[in-house]
Amino acid sequence: MSGTVFSHLDKCLREHLATLVHLASTGDDETAADLARSELPRVVAAVKALLDEHTPDDHGRCPTCRTRWWRRRLPSPCRAYLTTQLCLTVFDDGPSGNREHLRRAS
Repeated sequence: MSGTVFSHLDKCLREHLATLVHLASTGDDETAADLARSELPRVVAAVKALLDEHTPDDHGRCPTCRTRWWRRRLPSPCRAYLTTQLCLTVFDDGPSGNREHLRRAS
């Protein structure tokens, strides 16, 4: 097998996510509902695990991400935490109505 273990895992994960997006956007209502019930909890659990790993410490610094030892780490969200936040709550690639159901449920 060529490539690293990481490259294989990365490829598999990206293919799985692409399949989820494809099925959610092109499947009929029953497929989309089944997909949401089976995959959404798993995706949410994965995001929560990532965020738990990158939750800032008492000084506001990510305990997982490292910077060079001679630089002082600034108290701010790390890239992993910030990217997740932006992707899930700010950026919207789809039609404007896609997030309306989230606003109504809040």
